[in-house]
Amino acid sequence: MRLRRVLLAVTLSVLILTPIGVPLQVHAQIVTPPDVRQLFDSMTPEERVGQLFLVTFTGTDTTQQSPIYDLIANHHIGGVVLSAGNDNFAAAPNTVTAAYQLIQSLQAIESNSIQNLSGTPTASPPSPHAYVPLFIVMTQDGDGSPGDQILDGLTPLPSEMAIGASWQPDLANKVGMVMGQELSSLGVNMYFGPSLDVVDSPNSSTSGDLGSSVFGGDPYWVSQMGSAYIAGLHTGSQNKMLVIAKHFPGEGSSDRPNSEEIATVSKSLDQLKQIDLSPFFAVTGNALSSNETADGLLVSHIRYQGFQGNIRATTRPISFDSQALATVLSMPQFGPWHNDGGLMVSDDLGTKAVRQFYTSGTSFPAQTVAHDAFVAGNDLLYLGNIVSSDEPNSYSTVLEILGFFAQKYRQDPTFAQRVDSAVLRILSQKYRLYGSLDIDNVLVPKTGLDAIGQSQSITLDVAHRSATLVSPGPKDLTTLIPSPPQTSDRIVFITDSEQIKQCTACPAQPNLDVSALQNAVAQLLSPHGVNQSPFLRLSSYSLGDISALLTNSNNPPSNLEPDLSHAAWVVLALADASNGQPQIISRFLSERQDLLSNKRVILFSFGAPYYFDATDISHLTAYYALYSKQPPFIDVAARLLFQELAPAGASPVSISALGYDLVSITAPDPNQIIPLTLDLPAVPVSTSVSTPVPTAVPLFSIGDTIAIRTGVINDHNGNPVPDGTVVHFSMALTGEGGNTLQQADSTTTNGIARVSFGLDKPGLLEIRAASSPATLSEVLQLDVSPGQPAAVTVIVPAQSTQTVVVMTATPQPEQNPFITRQGAPLFNAWLLIMILLLVGALLAFFVGARLESRQWGIRWGLCALSCGLLSYNYFALGLPGSQVFAASNGMNGIIGVTLFGLLIGWGLGWLWSQIRS
Repeated sequence: MRLRRVLLAVTLSVLILTPIGVPLQVHAQIVTPPDVRQLFDSMTPEERVGQLFLVTFTGTDTTQQSPIYDLIANHHIGGVVLSAGNDNFAAAPNTVTAAYQLIQSLQAIESNSIQNLSGTPTASPPSPHAYVPLFIVMTQDGDGSPGDQILDGLTPLPSEMAIGASWQPDLANKVGMVMGQELSSLGVNMYFGPSLDVVDSPNSSTSGDLGSSVFGGDPYWVSQMGSAYIAGLHTGSQNKMLVIAKHFPGEGSSDRPNSEEIATVSKSLDQLKQIDLSPFFAVTGNALSSNETADGLLVSHIRYQGFQGNIRATTRPISFDSQALATVLSMPQFGPWHNDGGLMVSDDLGTKAVRQFYTSGTSFPAQTVAHDAFVAGNDLLYLGNIVSSDEPNSYSTVLEILGFFAQKYRQDPTFAQRVDSAVLRILSQKYRLYGSLDIDNVLVPKTGLDAIGQSQSITLDVAHRSATLVSPGPKDLTTLIPSPPQTSDRIVFITDSEQIKQCTACPAQPNLDVSALQNAVAQLLSPHGVNQSPFLRLSSYSLGDISALLTNSNNPPSNLEPDLSHAAWVVLALADASNGQPQIISRFLSERQDLLSNKRVILFSFGAPYYFDATDISHLTAYYALYSKQPPFIDVAARLLFQELAPAGASPVSISALGYDLVSITAPDPNQIIPLTLDLPAVPVSTSVSTPVPTAVPLFSIGDTIAIRTGVINDHNGNPVPDGTVVHFSMALTGEGGNTLQQADSTTTNGIARVSFGLDKPGLLEIRAASSPATLSEVLQLDVSPGQPAAVTVIVPAQSTQTVVVMTATPQPEQNPFITRQGAPLFNAWLLIMILLLVGALLAFFVGARLESRQWGIRWGLCALSCGLLSYNYFALGLPGSQVFAASNGMNGIIGVTLFGLLIGWGLGWLWSQIRS
């Protein structure tokens, strides 16, 4: 009895002292494979600690004298991140082959050194350690530099925004498959991407702009694209590559570039859940399949007001804030995924932003940075090019961190538990990749390189489906540009071109060649093309040449101004906004109208579409968004210019200058009739060859339940509305003035909403649906009588035409040089009008003086001059309708109106004299 009381007291004490609601960070509920447990048990503290780190190195040297060899062979680091910035890749044409050889040599280092462990000399030789493969990590976002690390040899894949502008998740899946297949063929087994950031309120004036590196601004569509892309990565790599989605919990609303300074996202918790976190939910706890599930999340160095409250200078980024990160991971969408082995990977700890946050005076404690990131909840620590203030370089800093972690592992049992939990998670993921941790399973055959770079058709398909006419609308474009460039037309191309390098010693190459569009047009119009035009005059200049022209510096090309003056078409090509390129174009459009007036000015944006305001856009004849600068997109731009292709895409982000708001665009289109039908169970397909039996017509009586579903409800772009769109159903009794009997709200899944109503009252019933602003639906009608089953009749109402303005900017007609052109043409036009007015006034004076008196001659002349000037000022001041009239009738029309004003003045002068007399 006494023993029982003691046991009961101990049990109660344990229950009372056990903390409630504390997130479990150490003991994750992971099922560890027996082989992994056996391997883990055989590892020393140094081997376990080493698995926590992803390191970088400079160059391609992997010999025994190299730092990377030492880190792999003797310190058993967990993985290596390869990047162009660290010169890990060779110049073309050997980029792909050299990358493959580098990766294979890195994986082989530890295997080859198993019997050659280094360390403190002892009396007995060290025991061999088990082979653990490396994580070989890369980012390859698509769209070339700066998102791509390998610039040549791989298939040139589109940016995420180009995929988003197609609104086709199947294209995201196909692009992901190509990326997964090609990277895994090189030996890459961990991919940092895709970006699941949501740019819901793009603002080009902020320095945190993410450009075209995101799928878009709607959380539902970013979720759809991200899930499909991740599934493609897994399929293409045959599940031999871990996918680490970025940038968790989302940096689409950050207020500054995260690489320069710790950024802040000022959103409430509800806003973060609805917008920023939604795509991450979709690829973790809410993922529809294992193929669409991310293997890990890359944790950003950002502060979030919704998780951390009031943000101060001392507030840690969430990647270093254990309480905030634990709060996020305790959400039901993340908890089970994380407990099932999902990896949390820190973003680069060697960035300028992290260094700035942790530096005190001149001291930067790298080991403290790594420790804080680890205890905050990150399993893998991406050290990047981190350099401690007391160490000469990154290599020695990594050794310092490894030594600090190993020492703390031995001294601090709680820290050791945290390390063990993370290492088991890491080893389990490596085991899942290869089945068994054997070097023969890790090294990839060289034959896989043969298929690399052969999938350009996928990129071309994305280019065709994503090309967007931003401004004006299709009907206005036909009016402004009724025909493409003609044989005698001169076209001047101005291209945003900058030099980039694969490595420091590699030759420079353009991110977008100055002559790229000109060459695409020449190819299109070659003797082998349909629209051959050998006399077409083409010339190309860089955006830097335009900058020099605007600032009267750096000696712009001598032919630039003459070519622009004589051009019929000026085509601008914008690559991105990284160096203030939109501001240069904006200045050019506003300050040099003397060179652009009376010309077709076309802008092709190969980046994001929201960098220009309404005034800038009003100077353009047409504005297209291509979202990516890869070669297929250049070809599509040339075809758009010559009207061989109709733009099929729509912007996946809001464009405030045009009133293009994504929330409104993805709302139900009011110009549709929502389909309604009975929600009947699927009829099993019979394999019998017997005579088919007609499907019975469903009948309903009082007391039954009738299940209803809509057809696919479309948004303004013709795509299914986002999941969760509210649909209002109502059932009314028509015989009693349309009294509503029942109402119910439901939400859409894949564009379809469902509801059920109980039939509890006889009469002629009508069921309708509405989803604001779409208010019209088909009507399900049934006449329910006691004891008389009723069939359902579908009534399709007549649809009234509704006009929905999507982009509100008014297209500007072509300006007439007589009115708007600056310089000599303007002076000549003004002088001609002034002479005409003076001659008319003098004639009125002489006629008045001869018929009446000298005094009345002066009055006649002043009346004629005043009315003539008023007529001319109608155009000069740009009053409503004047520009359209001038564009249509030219100089002759304006002279005619001015003459008419003179005649009206004469008439008023004569009438005045008659009244006075």
